[in-house]
Amino acid sequence: MNLGRYVGVVALVIAIYISWQIRQLILLVFTAIVLATAVNQLVKKFQKSKLSRPWSVGVSVSVLLLFLLLFFLLIVPPFLVQFEKLIALLPTSFTEIEELLEKIIRFLPQQPWLNFRELEKILIQIQPNLNLFFNQSIGLFFSSINTLLQLFLVLVLTLMLLINPTPYRQLFKRLFPAFYRPRVEEILDRCEIALGSWTVGILIEMIFIAALSGIGLWILRVPLALAHAVIAGLLNVIPNVGPTLSVVLPMAIALLDAPWKAIAVLILYIIIQQIESYWLTPTIMAKQVSLLPAITLIAQLIFASLFGALGLLIALPLTIVVGTCLELVLFEDILDKWQKTS
Repeated sequence: MNLGRYVGVVALVIAIYISWQIRQLILLVFTAIVLATAVNQLVKKFQKSKLSRPWSVGVSVSVLLLFLLLFFLLIVPPFLVQFEKLIALLPTSFTEIEELLEKIIRFLPQQPWLNFRELEKILIQIQPNLNLFFNQSIGLFFSSINTLLQLFLVLVLTLMLLINPTPYRQLFKRLFPAFYRPRVEEILDRCEIALGSWTVGILIEMIFIAALSGIGLWILRVPLALAHAVIAGLLNVIPNVGPTLSVVLPMAIALLDAPWKAIAVLILYIIIQQIESYWLTPTIMAKQVSLLPAITLIAQLIFASLFGALGLLIALPLTIVVGTCLELVLFEDILDKWQKTS
């Protein structure tokens, strides 16, 4: 191995080490790329109507901002009202729980479980936990500020990539040897197509889940059916985990109204997820992006363990990009051309 190859290997090792150290930043950049690719589908629609790229970006961003504004105006105020009602009902719930515990204790043998000294010991043991909870609350506050800053960074990067993506694309291509740059261009095109197809497919699924959830909750007369439906649609972006999280809040609110409603809500969401898993996803994603369920789950576990909550959120698009790159580079460029030498 000559000096040039040694230098190349060392440079590759250093690049991998640096990439690992700044993996959270790289993940934020990738999130911006995913968002830019999704919004770019709308930008292309406006460009077909003879609008320039900057104007198309401006109109697309304005449409999205208008949608977000309508979402907050229609969903957030009634949601806050319902949340206040939920908080107001908490004392009543605690009273009912206390009465239930008293009834249970009456049926138990007449031996007290604990005396006042034991209660004092328990309170002493709880004190450090209260201090820990206070410290964690402060940490959560600063973590929320950090999350907002990261969100702002992602939005700024998304706008930059949308307005003029060509220079960034050319810069990325220059990281590869000259002979391989045309292939990199092809790989980037395939990744963009795959992400765009996934965006279309996931939007169709979100609308479907939101519509079915809203209709079902409206029939069951669960309060804030529209808000729960929108949340169910949005959380459908996270496979496996999102549908589970989306059922918690409507079940809790339905439980305050009538216990049978909570069970009915659970059954409703199970039916919707079965329809989505066995009919909608195979029908929609077969024409868009095909991912095996086991691979999706494994990817979620891997990216969540490596990158945390953000890794779980974008596990699916990240898997699509990684899968596309593996198919083109590892299989087509290396393994498929690997011939046995005599």
